[in-house]
Order: sequence, then C-alpha cells, then structure tokens
Amino acid sequence: MKYATVTKQTDSKGRLTLGESFANATVLVEANGEGEVIVKRARVIPVREAWLYENKEALASVRRGLKQAREHQFVPGPDLTAATELAEQLQDV
Repeated sequence: MKYATVTKQTDSKGRLTLGESFANATVLVEANGEGEVIVKRARVIPVREAWLYENKEALASVRRGLKQAREHQFVPGPDLTAATELAEQLQDV
C-alpha cells in the first residue's frame, strides 16, 4: 500500500482537518507518544451486537440464513387450517 505524505497545520487548539475524503467518517486515532499519529477508518459495532462477531457458529448461521433469504429459499409455513381446526376442537377449561 502506498502512503501519501501531506503537510498540514494544526489550529490553535491542536485540531487538524483531514479533508473531504474523511467527511462524516468514524476513525481510530493512534498516537505513539513520539509525535506520530495514525488515523484509520473504522466501523463501530455496538457492544450488545458484538457477541455475534465473537461467535463464529452464530455468525455463520446468520450469514447462511441471509443467503437463503436472498435466494428465496424458505421453509414451508405452518398449516394454519389444521391449527384452526385443532383450536376449535379444544374446549376452554
């Protein structure tokens, strides 16, 4: 990967504009304490959803289900006629 070096000036509060290509982007800023800073684009996953990406089996299952949905591979739905008939046969207790 080729990196471009650009000279920029920080403002009086130490802020730096990254340019239009970073507009509205979420970034990680890594500083090594020696004056070097690395800015990386990032995506943030909410903590309550991160478990899925930590569980390979669950993630594979979700991805498989999404693929099946895209391909219109659905299981047959329940037999509502039979369920209605059964419900009518049952007596309220």
